[in-house]
Amino acid sequence: MTADSTLAELPGADLVRDGIRDLERGDATANALLIAMAAPRLRHAGVDVPAGAIAGRPSHQLYELLASENGLSAHSRYNALVRRIVSFARAAEHARSG
Repeated sequence: MTADSTLAELPGADLVRDGIRDLERGDATANALLIAMAAPRLRHAGVDVPAGAIAGRPSHQLYELLASENGLSAHSRYNALVRRIVSFARAAEHARSG
């Protein structure tokens, strides 16, 4: 994730770690698409996100993937994932600011 071990202890770090791993493998999983979608903010918070791993619009791709896997509950699943990554990013930004 990054050299800063405090980020690995934040809630949602598992989601970020798994998404980065999937991005590095070239797997367009829900976690990978979520990380690609949040990449600018995560990089600003000190997370090493691979560049250019997902082409196009990862937010749309994420929703389409969730719709194919979850049907009618895709919207709530999408919102839950977005809330988790935003929460992680806020906590990471706070941790980096001291």
